[in-house]
Amino acid sequence: MAMHKSSSGSALGPGGLDLTQAFFKSVMNAAPSSPTKRHTKISIVGAGNVGMAIAQTILTQDLTDELVLVDAIPDKLRGEMLDLQHAAAFLPRTRIQASTDYSVTAGSDLCIVTAGARQIHGESRLNLLQRNVTLFHKIIPPLVRYSPDTILLIVSNPVDVLTYVAWKLSGFPSNRVIGSGTNLDSSRFRFLIADHLDVNAQDVQAFIVGEHGDSSVALWSSISVGGVPVLSFLEKQEITYEKEMLENIHKEVTESAYEVISLKGYTSWAIGYSVANLARSILRDQRRVHPVSVLAKGFYDIDGEVFLSLPAQLGRGGVLGVTNVHLTEEEKHRLMNSATTILQVQNQLTI
Repeated sequence: MAMHKSSSGSALGPGGLDLTQAFFKSVMNAAPSSPTKRHTKISIVGAGNVGMAIAQTILTQDLTDELVLVDAIPDKLRGEMLDLQHAAAFLPRTRIQASTDYSVTAGSDLCIVTAGARQIHGESRLNLLQRNVTLFHKIIPPLVRYSPDTILLIVSNPVDVLTYVAWKLSGFPSNRVIGSGTNLDSSRFRFLIADHLDVNAQDVQAFIVGEHGDSSVALWSSISVGGVPVLSFLEKQEITYEKEMLENIHKEVTESAYEVISLKGYTSWAIGYSVANLARSILRDQRRVHPVSVLAKGFYDIDGEVFLSLPAQLGRGGVLGVTNVHLTEEEKHRLMNSATTILQVQNQLTI
């Protein structure tokens, strides 16, 4: 069921009279619009709390010329589309479309997948994951068919395993399949460190890597504030710190999503900003480094085909490269354990 707007917003009246010519007169000796003019299109699959928070943030940050919403529930989908369209006077000009039919996504530069099956009471994590794999069989192939040159950005959880599933189902090169990974975890991490030191979070360089989940790894050895490496600075100044304090900050990061969910029922705004941040880096070719879920085989002695978060440079081609961050032996060991945790779940799936 298609529900997108007509291609021309200037057609009025029963005969579809086009008023553009009446309102505007061309300047003399005008040439047609340049065929090289860049038109950016983003499609979001899943119009739930997360999908709509991403859509709203993308719109307010003026990241695309065309925004498409796809969902399986037509009434909710149409309602969300209309609600966004009615804000047109307050937003940068963006064409907003919505449909249950994936053909509306044709020619997308970036496809963001937030859709996921809801957990049934008493259902095992593995069974839920298998249902999500079945759902991805209905989502990924049509996205690929209609936008063969797109970049896939997976947000659905568990994000690392589902990014691997999307990669397998798409047949895309690995640089064009990315998971939102620990980009948000790292933002929470930077906020907590900034809060402890009473500085701006933007001046804190800190990464959480590995699984977006309980086995994630905090890279304490490479944290810097205003360009100053924190742990080596403390050691040089002979300032003692408790390792337990560091562990508690990391624990607070891993538990923060659960706290938000227990308080308001879901997370939305932070992941909305996080994914819009990734979309900006990709579509605007910013070449910024983000901790996102990428194919990790060949990095830090990881041998299996597993997606997990590593600091990666993102641009118009997707993943442009992985930053060669030095890890301590303990950090490398924890990252290997994180990869093993993901692989154990992955190996039980039928794709």
